[in-house]
Amino acid sequence: MAGSLAASAFFPGPGSSPAASARSSKNAAVTGELPENLSVRGIVAKPNPPPAAMQVKAQAQTLPKVNGTKVNLKTVKPDMEETVPYSAPKTFYNQLPDWSMLLAAITTIFLAAEKQWTLLDWKPKKPDMLVDTFGFGRIIQDGMVFRQNFMIRSYEIGADRTASIETLMNHLQETALNHVRTAGLLGDGFGATPEMSKRNLIWVVSKIQLLVEQYPAWGDTVQVDTWVAAAGKNGMRRDWHVRDYNSGRTILRATSVWVMMHKKTRRLSKMPDEVRAEIGPYFNDRSAITEEQSEKLAKTGNKVGDDATEQFIRKGLTPRWGDLDVNQHVNNVKYIGWILESAPISVLEKHELASMTLDYRKECGRDSVLQSLTTVSGECTSIGADKQASAIQCDHLLQLESGADIVKAHTEWRPKRSHAAAENA
Repeated sequence: MAGSLAASAFFPGPGSSPAASARSSKNAAVTGELPENLSVRGIVAKPNPPPAAMQVKAQAQTLPKVNGTKVNLKTVKPDMEETVPYSAPKTFYNQLPDWSMLLAAITTIFLAAEKQWTLLDWKPKKPDMLVDTFGFGRIIQDGMVFRQNFMIRSYEIGADRTASIETLMNHLQETALNHVRTAGLLGDGFGATPEMSKRNLIWVVSKIQLLVEQYPAWGDTVQVDTWVAAAGKNGMRRDWHVRDYNSGRTILRATSVWVMMHKKTRRLSKMPDEVRAEIGPYFNDRSAITEEQSEKLAKTGNKVGDDATEQFIRKGLTPRWGDLDVNQHVNNVKYIGWILESAPISVLEKHELASMTLDYRKECGRDSVLQSLTTVSGECTSIGADKQASAIQCDHLLQLESGADIVKAHTEWRPKRSHAAAENA
């Protein structure tokens, strides 16, 4: 109570004298009641201001004085004074309308129009950027050849900055399947036609030969052409011709022979007449590799296991789940990787694969354990200060550890060339 009295003494209310404040404090001390202008905390409470209309009216009724004489400057009617409403002072800011929604809509329309104009005005930096954009491929030459383009990606190149042989072989396999699909002959199997699917027949490769003239680099676009032809009574031949899209130079030529196998019994089967009627109209007698070249590639050098040659071996190779295709056997391209597992590193560092012949003898399952054997003929020669490697031939054998042969192969290797040198050759 002493604090309240002290506050009242130091901060008297408006219009009150110190004496009045003292009397008020004294009365409050005697009666125990707080003054009207003092709150419960002892702070002087400000009186509530009168309404604005009353202030206007009071100001209007008060007359100014000049030398003690009242002067009436203007007469204001009481009725008009009471009807004048109070309003906030008008400024430029609160007179502006709410344009936020309209501005947001205009901004959205402008950005959408700018994006659409950018798409319409866009032009590729390279002509090949729009070539076969989605990679679907198409049938050309009166339906006899299928063509598809591929761009070499960063994860498809090796240590020498060029595409690996596995990458090129994957392109061959992809175009073969897309050819069947685009022609409308794809059944529910892995490249099998509808008539083959009815009989549980699938395609299996028995032989592949390929010639590599140069290897594409990262960012290059390759153009792959493929077609089919008859191979004996019960087989089918499929050929490929791979070119550089920009220069038209040949990158790779390959040929293969395919036969039919029963999906459940895993035994070879003859080609039914119904299947021959399906694929016969697409046969093309054109050959990617001539017979003379094919015979030359088929000639093997020293046999694997010959004591007069150097032999390399890699054991304990097992297929992973990702190595199996939809027919539940190891993908054809995987065999190439296993074959090269036993190739000496000195050959891989200084040479590049120029040709390959693969003879598939037996399929490999997911529980198989294999070993890869390679014999090398040819030596490295030194000319001056620069070391150049001579051509090398290798014979390969991929077999089960139990002894059964899976794949026999013969490869030829040439000294590595730079990508620029290969293009100028």
